[in-house]
Amino acid sequence: MAQVTIHVPPRPYQARIENGLLARSGTLLAELLPQASKVFVVTVAPVRRRWGSKLVRSLVSAGFKPQVVQMPDGETAKKLRTIETLAERLSRLGADRKAVLIALGGGVVGDVTGLLASLYMRGVELVQIPTTVLAQVDASLGGKTGVNLGAGKNLLGTFHHPRAVLIDPEVLRTLPNREFRAGLYEAIKCGIIGDLDLFLRFEQKRAQILKRDPAELEGLIAQSVKLKAEVVSADEREGGLRRVLNLGHTIGHALEAETRYRSLLHGEAVAWGLIAATNIALSVGRTDRVTAGRIADAVLSLGRLPELKVSARKILARLQADKKTQGGVVHFVLPREIGKVEIAADVPDSVVIAAVEELRRLSRGGWGK
Repeated sequence: MAQVTIHVPPRPYQARIENGLLARSGTLLAELLPQASKVFVVTVAPVRRRWGSKLVRSLVSAGFKPQVVQMPDGETAKKLRTIETLAERLSRLGADRKAVLIALGGGVVGDVTGLLASLYMRGVELVQIPTTVLAQVDASLGGKTGVNLGAGKNLLGTFHHPRAVLIDPEVLRTLPNREFRAGLYEAIKCGIIGDLDLFLRFEQKRAQILKRDPAELEGLIAQSVKLKAEVVSADEREGGLRRVLNLGHTIGHALEAETRYRSLLHGEAVAWGLIAATNIALSVGRTDRVTAGRIADAVLSLGRLPELKVSARKILARLQADKKTQGGVVHFVLPREIGKVEIAADVPDSVVIAAVEELRRLSRGGWGK
């Protein structure tokens, strides 16, 4: 089992990565949370059908009496109304201050359950058991929670760290191909930010990754988790270093909001954002053509991304509402080389517009599978 510690106050916590871990999660949580009064598993219908019973059996065998609380599926469920509905349900089920919420699902389930845990009774314990690639390599770690507004993504949220993150790569075998690939873009992002070996993994072992080789996936996820843990431990509240994790997200979030969270999975939006950030870096002299080509190839080689039918000027307008905009100035994370990025606040609007127009052109092209 790979174990990665996230060092944050007031209490560090561990992410554990191992094939088959879901079936042993009850035993691990009984050791970690012996005082838990009630356990509530928050999930969505597709995940509940595939993996809910295995988790519940594990919890029951460890002495817990879990109750399953189901929420709506999809990005459109990331809204305050969902938080209120779930909180009312917890209250009716008798959840108290010693309750533990277990987020069993992808990034949406993790974000919503995390925000719910931070607010219910002014804060209850949280455990993340992510079931998508995106959640396993990124969303379940770091304590960020959030819901969306019409103006933009994750504009309402808190920092609320889990007591543990339990990652079982085996659950990925039932993930639809589109969702599986979408999560891989977040792992590519980790490689670009600060792990050349992780990026090389995509260049050299893409076939094994796409075939979901268990050992390959376990290693890839562990490397991604380690990179994020190092960044979060050094900068818990995104005061400086942690902003590098936003590579690909500035334009990616704007694309999601502009398409009303309906046509792009989050990872797909990040994939387009990675290419846009790379093209911006090339245009403003922050990177070279070889690096830009390697990044674009790594992203595009995983398969076809959805076509973009958006206005470049509307995307530019949405960037003004992004959390990373400060004093009206949009801050971009730009790659310099594989494994090294920087923050730039001097990107001309014309360069941003050109980058989005290039995405539109690429999305209509004949690349990919």
